Amino acid sequence: MILMKVKKQMRKYCPKCNTYTTQSVSIYKKGKNRTKTEGARRQARLTKGYGSFPKPIQKRFAKTTKKTVLKYKCRECGYITQKKGIRLKKVEIV
Repeated sequence: MILMKVKKQMRKYCPKCNTYTTQSVSIYKKGKNRTKTEGARRQARLTKGYGSFPKPIQKRFAKTTKKTVLKYKCRECGYITQKKGIRLKKVEIV
């Protein structure tokens, strides 16, 4: 699949309301990285000074697309559910 068109609003099952309700659709976006996490602190410690990266940086990638996760927000109660990611080049919310 190259392009997938998704409607702005859908009627889907809401587990909190326990009924089918209209839900608004949006694309999930990753949040801002935290600088004080254990992994970030470890990376900073390993790369500081004259030392380089501890592992080789990957240059060739097998996959050409990333998985797109869709978020559904219930219009009645505001509960958000996420659909499992689908590999697509482009998602268009119409």
